[in-house]
Parts: sequence; C-alpha cells; structure tokens
Amino acid sequence: MRAVLQRVSHASVVVDGNTTGAIQNGLLVLMGIEDADTTEDIEWLSGKIVSMRIFNDDNGIMNVSVKDAGGDILLISQFTLHASTKKGNRPSYIRASKPDFAIPLYEKMIAQLESDLGKKIQTGIFGADMKVSLLNDGPVTITIDTKNKE
Repeated sequence: MRAVLQRVSHASVVVDGNTTGAIQNGLLVLMGIEDADTTEDIEWLSGKIVSMRIFNDDNGIMNVSVKDAGGDILLISQFTLHASTKKGNRPSYIRASKPDFAIPLYEKMIAQLESDLGKKIQTGIFGADMKVSLLNDGPVTITIDTKNKE
C-alpha cells in the first residue's frame, strides 16, 4: 500500500460535477493498493497517517498530528501510485490491484481512519474520474509505502 500525504489548507474532490468530499485544514491522502496488501497494512498505515506530526505547534515547529490539530482527512484512491516506469515511456499499472480486491481494502481503510481519527473522513469515489483541488500548506508532502517502512 502506498500513500501520499499532503498537508492542506483546503482540498476537495469532484466527480461528474458533484463534490463528493471536501475538507479545510487537514490531510489529503492519495492511496494506491496492490494485491500483497493486507488488513495489517491498513492498520499500520492508518496509525501513521493519523499520528504523523506534520502540523505546526504554537512555536511553528512540525510537532502536532492531524488528530491532535483537530484536522480532517480526504482519502482518494489512486492506482497510479503503483506505476512502473522501468521500461519505456508508458507506465505499467500491473502492480495496482483490480477493483474486486482493492475496493474492500479501500472501504476498510476508510473505517480504520475514521476509528483512529475519531470522526468521519471525506472521500472520493473509487475508480471514478475525479477532479482533485487542493492548497498544499507548507508545502508538506510525505510518501509512505507499507512494503518499505523507512
């Protein structure tokens, strides 16, 4: 499972002209799922997302988590995070899970994030053509890979 966390002042996602999710201060999380991912990956990644201290404290130092800051989360599925660019100029998405495997894990991640954050999160629509808007705050952008825990 791969995730890109972006600290945002605001973010939203639109599908077919309708806003399906919108937040103010918080995290926009882009998440890609592969067949090797498990519930264990979901629990670990959700814990990291909610606890990552990338919001400023009163002294302007990144020392506060999204949960402690009272921030929100907008979760967007993004299969292109598993793109292979090794050969040629056309990315391969062979590692990205197909919907029948990925959708249940995506739904489990939503539930896990809501449990860990202690409130409802916002989402896009899995597999839809989404238009995502954001104002990156900082900018602060963090990548996490559950198979490469650095």
